[in-house]
Amino acid sequence: MTMFDYDAELRRHNELFRAAARVGVGDRVLDIGCGTGLTTREAARAGGSVVGIDVSARMLEQAVRISAEEGLSDIVFQLADAQTHPFPPARFDLGISRFGTMFFPDPVAAFTNIGRALRPSARLVLLVWQRYDRNAWATEILPILGTDGFLGSPGPFSLADPAVTARVLAAAGFTDLRCADVDEPVYYGPDSAAALDNLLRLEYFRRELDALDAATADRARARLHATLAAHDTGHGVYFDSRSWLVTARRL
Repeated sequence: MTMFDYDAELRRHNELFRAAARVGVGDRVLDIGCGTGLTTREAARAGGSVVGIDVSARMLEQAVRISAEEGLSDIVFQLADAQTHPFPPARFDLGISRFGTMFFPDPVAAFTNIGRALRPSARLVLLVWQRYDRNAWATEILPILGTDGFLGSPGPFSLADPAVTARVLAAAGFTDLRCADVDEPVYYGPDSAAALDNLLRLEYFRRELDALDAATADRARARLHATLAAHDTGHGVYFDSRSWLVTARRL
């Protein structure tokens, strides 16, 4: 792998997400925070006409390449920020996002902007993490770096409270909110060595380790390896995780 395989990490989550999205033939789909485009491609294969947006040019380059290799033509990828991008009004029948909506500095403004892009009664389907203390990948790995910078706001747990999510989406013009509990592990690699290599490809881990002196960084890597080894099932390295599958409708 040339970069962290986020799709492999979330493969069990993705099956539930795809089933909830229920993309139909001819659906116009907006994929928010599409990354390398797996969910975008799956929506296109289901018959949708899909626009995938992300703020990472590097990920979008890979998304474009893979889509071309797979011969998928009804996809457009855009380097854009969903918080402020001037989407065509009422253009889409469905908005989807797999862990791509937790980092908005102003979530009400962001979802209001996304809502403008959806037609009335269009569906919104999101995957978001539950609380930090319900995710072993966070509680066991992040403290090794000796920082809680990953936990700031906005951050991966900003929509962990369904009541907060309900208020945000209601203020942004959505209704019929439902949150389904997803209890599936995340996968980091076939063994502890591969899992450590995958983690060290993540920009956050590289940045935090680079900020440490050499001896401290070496100790952190050793602790990471030991923690990953403790979760090696013999069939891969897995950590417990909990997330919410959120569905709502545009007013």
